Amino acid sequence: VQLVESGGGSVQTGGSLRLSCVGSGFTFSTYAMAWFRQVPGQVREGVAAVDSDGSATYADSVKDRFTISRDNAKDTLYLDMNSLKPADTAMYYCAAQPLCRYWDRSEMYNYWGQGTQVTVSS
Repeated sequence: VQLVESGGGSVQTGGSLRLSCVGSGFTFSTYAMAWFRQVPGQVREGVAAVDSDGSATYADSVKDRFTISRDNAKDTLYLDMNSLKPADTAMYYCAAQPLCRYWDRSEMYNYWGQGTQVTVSS
């Protein structure tokens, strides 16, 4: 099983980025997928999740700024991030679990990517 993230980078406040995560080695379309982020020394935080049926959930801190989506034909998960703030600076990880239970608890996820860094400067 592999999850490979891409699309991170450095942007200024108010900028946008699109993260992608390609999955392989499992039946991507049947898994709930999520994005988490982590700052060194802090707990990994759930950002957004999308169930196998496409229904999405967001952390309050990113609601109305971030959009999670999936393309099952391409085994790819996306996170469109707009109106970025310095507080969004973190390593972003994608994760997969067979059922969308407790979407923001990292221990519920079976598979993880290696992460992609997002840095937002003021």
